[in-house]
Order: sequence, then C-alpha cells, then structure tokens
Amino acid sequence: MMGSLTIAAPVRTQLFIDGRSRDGDGVIDVFDPADPETLVGSAAAATREDAIDAVAAAKSAFREWSRLAPSERAKRIAAAFDTLVDYRDEDARLLTMENGKPFSESWVDFLVLNLRTNEALEHVDEVDEERVLLGPPVTTTIVHQPLGVVTIIVPFNWPIAILGASLPYALLAGNTVIVKPPPSTPLAMSRALSRVAERLPRGVLNIVTGRDADMAPLIEHEDVAKVSFTGSVAGGRRIAQIAAAALTRVTLELGGNDAALIFDDADLDDEAYDRLYQGIFDTAGQVCMNAKRVYVHRSRFDEVVKGLSDRLQRVVLGHGLSEATTMGPLHQERQKDFVNELIEEARQAGADVRQFGTLPAELPDGRFVRPTLVLDPPRHLRVVTEEQFGPVVPLIPFDTEEEAVAAADDTWGGLCASVWSADPARVRRVADQLQVGVVFVNDHGANRLDLRAPFGGMRASGYGREQGLAGIRDFQDTRAIGNLHVDAV
Repeated sequence: MMGSLTIAAPVRTQLFIDGRSRDGDGVIDVFDPADPETLVGSAAAATREDAIDAVAAAKSAFREWSRLAPSERAKRIAAAFDTLVDYRDEDARLLTMENGKPFSESWVDFLVLNLRTNEALEHVDEVDEERVLLGPPVTTTIVHQPLGVVTIIVPFNWPIAILGASLPYALLAGNTVIVKPPPSTPLAMSRALSRVAERLPRGVLNIVTGRDADMAPLIEHEDVAKVSFTGSVAGGRRIAQIAAAALTRVTLELGGNDAALIFDDADLDDEAYDRLYQGIFDTAGQVCMNAKRVYVHRSRFDEVVKGLSDRLQRVVLGHGLSEATTMGPLHQERQKDFVNELIEEARQAGADVRQFGTLPAELPDGRFVRPTLVLDPPRHLRVVTEEQFGPVVPLIPFDTEEEAVAAADDTWGGLCASVWSADPARVRRVADQLQVGVVFVNDHGANRLDLRAPFGGMRASGYGREQGLAGIRDFQDTRAIGNLHVDAV
C-alpha cells in the first residue's frame, strides 16, 4: 500500500481558478521533513493578481450557486467530494511525504474530510429553515442567506480534515470558496481539491497556493465576505487585523494549552491509557486539541507516569511511510528547535525529564524529537505556560478539585480540556467550570471529537464555531422580513 520511501519524480501542482488550472509566478519547493534534502514537489506560487482573479471568479459564480436549492447544492457537493475516495491511498502517501506524519494518520486525514462532508450534508433541510414571529402589528419571518465569497486558510498538521470543518459547510450554505493550502504542505491538498473543483460549477471552488506576502487580497479584498482561519494565535491576530480594515467577518480556530485533569477515582485501565497517550502524542504532539498539560491527583501520579512511560517505550521514530514507524518528525526545523529548548529549559531548572525512543540513524537530518515527559516542573516554565506543539508534556500533581480547576484555567487559551473521573457528578461539576470550547470525558483528542457538535475555542483560542448546524449558520447571515398588519394600525 505505502511502497517506497522515495518518490519517482517530484510532484508539480498548479493553481485552480475559475474552473481552470494555471501556473503562478514561480514555485514553492516542498521538502520531506524526515529527510530535508529530498524534494517532494513544487507548488505554483500565486501572484497578488492571481489572488484577485480568484476573488473575482468566486464572486462571479456566487449568484448562480447561491440560487440553487440546498438539495441541489448538496447533490453536487456529494458527487464532487466522492471523487476523493478512489485516490485516498495515493493522496495520503503524498501528504506524508510533505507533512512527515505516519501514513495511517494521513489516510485518516482524507477520510475525515469525507466524513465531515457527509455530516454537513445531513443539515440540508435546515439550511433555508425559517422562523415566523406572528403579529400584530407585524408578522416577521426570520430567514438565512449565504454571505458570498469565503476564504478558507488551513494549517499544515491535519490540513485535509481541518478543511472538512469549514469547506462543505460554506458550500452547502450557498457560498463560493477560495482555499489557501498551507505553503509548507500544499501538494496533496491542491491535487485532491482540484479534482473536486473540476466537478463543481466554474468558480465555485478555487485553490490558490502561494507565499503569505502575496495572499493579502484573499483577506482584505472588499468582495471577500468572510475568512475562516485555523492556525496559530499569532497568525489569527494578523488575519483579524487585516480583515478588520474591510469589516470582513472572521472565524478563528487557534491553538490551545489544553489541560487533562485526572482525578483520584479515574478508571485507568489499558484502554484508558491508550486513549490518554493518543490524546497527548498523536502527530508527534502537533495537534491543537492535544493535551498540553496533564494534571494528576497526587495519589495516582506514579501510576500515570508508569502508564504513559510503558507506551512511550514502544515508540518507533522514523519515516512516515515505514510500516514500523509510530511517530514521525516535527514538520518544521524551527519547531524542532523550540521543543528542544523547552526540554532543555526544564532540565536546567531541575525537573525530572524522561525521554523515550531512539533517533533514526538512517535519517540523521530529520526533524525528530524524542517523546518526553517532564515530571512536576516549576509552574513558570514554558513547557507549562506555552503550547509545545511537539512530543513533550508536563505531568503536574494536585491535591484538590479546586486546585486542579484553577490550574487548568490559569492559561491564555481555551480550546479543549478533559476530565477523567468515574463520578458523573464530579465530571459535570468540573466541566461546567472549565473555560474551554470542548470538554472530553475520560478521553481526549481529535480522534474523540463528535463531528456533529459545534467546535471552537474561547479566549485566545479563537471565536466562531465549526461543524453541526452552528457550522452552517457561521457561513450565513440572518435577516428579518416584516409584514405590517394594516388593519391593526
């Protein structure tokens, strides 16, 4: 299924604007994070004019697309996205080459796009749902309408799955879309989405790859009605600032410093430890909703350390296309340096730092970091206060429920958290106090996310909601049509 760890020839992808492929002004070269000397391929680098053309194409297509009945849009969306299934193995292999994560994760990345598309289409009968407020003196009908041109910007880590939380919802709501793939992982997304776009009406879906400096029109252009951005907090702030100049709406799904709270009555069998491990170390820790801090009741601390250590001892670092690999490299060199800084800072501060796994000798230049537990570190260290986005996590003991809740909320973000307890009353009591968008119970992580439920963060983790009916409404405006009862005047 996976085949060789190398590619026969570098891949070349183009822009897709107004129903046609086109080259840009030069290319962006993409290299393998596990072997940075290996060129995976090149993506077309759009110019500012290309970005403006994409906005114009989406605007031109909006009127006809938005006037289709939701059922007709749903039919066309389903047919277009079904084309992804036949290419899933091939596309996942390319994604692993440019991203670095194991093939199994890349395969699921594409699967989730289809799952999220199917879930979005379940809301077809609610897209145009109306509500009537009876008079007198006025009977008012509340209706929903699409916004117009939407730009969707996704990050490198789970780009395809993350796209699924916005793209099918925006299209079903009647908007036309420009997708900006991440510049460091543009190849698999561009190739796959071009197939989808070819099967939709001209201009409804456009794909623009390029350097951020040339992409400003996708955010600041007066004809862009909304920007949906998933990425870092710093990136979200930049997007919001640019969009504010044109009063463009923005949904931001940003990073998190998510806490897992493990109480003294938690039922921690082998399956629970597997879930906890995955919720921390999936994609080498490069997932926004992974647990970044683990608070453990002091009576269970040693047990949790052992449970995670047992699993970390089985980690195999290596190339994502090797069947033996369970953890790939970090995606970017600067992130590898940052994570290693956090580990060394904790070690210098006297924390108990435990590292696992062996760096792959056959890939000496790969961006690998050995997975690491930092036990009971000083609370001011960056490994506690910042989002590591790598395979390192602090384990911190606590004594009381109040202490655990206060520590979990003492942070800048509010994306997700988890509560591990056998007491339903405690679970609900703690969950109600946590200032986060999603609370997992006896579980944690993206694999456990309910695709039907609204998803999004609080505080610096962003605003707006994706998925479910809320995900449809996030791409619509609401208006009131009032009919005066003349005989009541």
